[in-house]
Amino acid sequence: MNDKHLNILLADDDIDDCKFFSDALDALPVSTNLKTLNDGEQLMNYLFENSDSLPDVVFLDINMPRKNGLDCLLEIKTNSKLKDLPVVILSTSNSEEKKNLVFKQGGHIYIHKPSDFGQLKQIILHALPIALENIFSNGPVKYILNA
Repeated sequence: MNDKHLNILLADDDIDDCKFFSDALDALPVSTNLKTLNDGEQLMNYLFENSDSLPDVVFLDINMPRKNGLDCLLEIKTNSKLKDLPVVILSTSNSEEKKNLVFKQGGHIYIHKPSDFGQLKQIILHALPIALENIFSNGPVKYILNA
């Protein structure tokens, strides 16, 4: 990856998962600034309020209160100001049905959340360049990253 400082937004209602993600990100050889939000309504409010300075990538949990990640993804991908925002979906679910729904709603990267710290670091390290370089191609390529 390049030497660019990346602004990453994580939307996840599980405080432990947020800490786990933050620690993994800190352990990577990538310069980042992480902002975390704890539900879908907070995420969408933040994105609309900051539409002139969007993050470089959003990591989005599917199962959140108030507004789930799938609803957020659909809202992001159908909004003219947000549609090109790279969104990486995080989920504890490994179901094909859930993955297909994510891709149908405009997602490009689906990560099955690992419980191992080393695996999480590797998955984030693989997801970042895919999100930042390939998300804007309108091709049919979709990525599923499993630990």
